[in-house]
Amino acid sequence: MTFDPLAAPPFWTADLPGIGGRLKAQPEDFEVEEIPAYPPSGSGEFLYLWVEKRAMGAEYFVRQVARRLGLPPTEVGTAGLKDRHAVTRQMVSVPATVEARLPHLEGEGIRVLKVERHSNKLKMGHLHGNRFRILIRDPLAEAAEHLPALLERLRATGQPNFYGSQRFGREGETVLLGLALMRGERTVRPNPFLRKLALSAVQSALFNYYLTRRIEDGLLRQVLPGDVMARWPFGGMFVAHDLSTEQQRFEAREIVSAGPIYGRKHFPAEGEALAREERVLQEAGVVPTVFNAFGKLMQGTRRHNLIYLDDLSAEVEPEGVRFTFTLPSGSYATVVLREIMKSEVASAEEET
Repeated sequence: MTFDPLAAPPFWTADLPGIGGRLKAQPEDFEVEEIPAYPPSGSGEFLYLWVEKRAMGAEYFVRQVARRLGLPPTEVGTAGLKDRHAVTRQMVSVPATVEARLPHLEGEGIRVLKVERHSNKLKMGHLHGNRFRILIRDPLAEAAEHLPALLERLRATGQPNFYGSQRFGREGETVLLGLALMRGERTVRPNPFLRKLALSAVQSALFNYYLTRRIEDGLLRQVLPGDVMARWPFGGMFVAHDLSTEQQRFEAREIVSAGPIYGRKHFPAEGEALAREERVLQEAGVVPTVFNAFGKLMQGTRRHNLIYLDDLSAEVEPEGVRFTFTLPSGSYATVVLREIMKSEVASAEEET
């Protein structure tokens, strides 16, 4: 198998027909609501704003909040990025000194739903996950017949935790830039934001390739000797040695295997699992020492190989099929929908 950063990942339910359809025809078709990591304490030097935005990209949204409140953008805290072509509800933190200016925030795509206080600025990653309510319009006539088997399979087995295609930029331009930077082929240095995004996209593409190899070898739901395991849905990591015990815990949804976000260092695997991870880099033509040249930009970590969709449900409506489900932070709704539609749902946007 050859590494291709632009290759579409395999379908986990390839034997089941999809429902087709169109995604994001209107912003209201794609609703996202954050699940905060903690509630505001009620006191402190920061305002936590529960905000709804409509049809507004993540970076533009932060700039708008800053401009309307008279703040530099660096003073606005968010926990995650949200799609532009959507209606999203999320927490935003700003200094309490701007409380009198909050009325200026209302309107033109932004609504403030609730205001509370907390002791620290909100930082990226301070969320447990996201709830989605998504309408797929114009599905196939057979959609109602295809849905039950799809929903049952995904609820029973979970979903591979691939990165969505939007992670790699329009026509893959972001990940291709990252590969050029790593190979020393790029002579003009991009701005720091784009450089970080491009290198991160390479890490995501390598993870997707690792996960694809594991799926095609029939090993997504099998604990391997030396696998790094993570407690589900949150918790620490450890290396699997007692395979029988850890496989039972995996089947009980207490733990999941965690694949590599390759970088300078990450929780190390052992044995067979480590050999598979090293082989992925070899097949991709990546020398492990190259990560050191980029410092903290390519630090490395672990990511769940599998996510569960216990609350996945669907309702047939006159306009199409509306899905509701919850995902942990960092997972992609478009990956779930692609599996159900059996068609690409690419977007140039970064998602949650």
